[in-house]
Amino acid sequence: MNLNKAYNNFWSNRKHFGKPRFKSKKTGHASYSTNNQHGSVRIEGNKVKLPKIGWVKLYLHRLLMENSTIKTVTISKTPSGKYYISILVEYENQILPITPKNFLGLDFAMHGLYVASNEDNADYPNFLRKAEKRLVKAQRKLSKRQKGSRNRNKQGLRVAVLHEKIANQRRDFLHKKARYLADRYDAIGIEDISIKAMAKRKKGGKFSFGKSISDIGWSMFTSMLEYKLAWQGKQLIKIDKWYPSSQLCHICGYQNNNTKDLSVRKWDCPKCGSHHNRDKNAAINIREEARRISA
Repeated sequence: MNLNKAYNNFWSNRKHFGKPRFKSKKTGHASYSTNNQHGSVRIEGNKVKLPKIGWVKLYLHRLLMENSTIKTVTISKTPSGKYYISILVEYENQILPITPKNFLGLDFAMHGLYVASNEDNADYPNFLRKAEKRLVKAQRKLSKRQKGSRNRNKQGLRVAVLHEKIANQRRDFLHKKARYLADRYDAIGIEDISIKAMAKRKKGGKFSFGKSISDIGWSMFTSMLEYKLAWQGKQLIKIDKWYPSSQLCHICGYQNNNTKDLSVRKWDCPKCGSHHNRDKNAAINIREEARRISA
């Protein structure tokens, strides 16, 4: 089914879809999916039955929904040698949308994940930067090992474990922040910015903070936030990226074009005299724009 979908996307001349290719054997992530046909996949206690394999022990960290039907399962192996199973189930669930009353605006922050209009800043701990010295040391040792040797495989496993720990720390932090915000607010507004464009190399050989942006995981955070809100009938409102959130005074509406310079972090409104923190002011403007769109 995945192959058929890939060929349909390729022949329909859609953008960003190339010819289907086999998985690269050089990547450390291996996985396969299988469908549940006439009970070929089922869970009993702490075991799962898989086609052609039989019963396999597992640690089920989340119980399946009552009266749910298993549709497909995906078995994956991480570079560190751990095996995971992802179970897709189908069940009836009616989520009624609610009328938003509590709004929140989030402004993307390169060195802290976000600045919120009604909350404290996220203060992302920069897990990759903290582990960078250990990663450099481990990867340097890996580069000196002879290819195909047992010592190289052992060192490669150590590097994989380090990367996995950083990814787990990042994912855990983002899940907790997204859950906290989704439980407290009915609608959350964010700017519809392109993270890939910000992380790309700029003309003239300059970089645009690619490592810092990738470490934050803004796209992962917004996707978590979107589905956690949807589960409760709430909504994530995306503001147009050209909306001048950093230039507008949230009190009187005056537009200060001098704030186009990113080095301007604080400014005073010439019209009403209000003193603004650039990011906090932008978050408040995003919140009010989300309120207007929702209405």
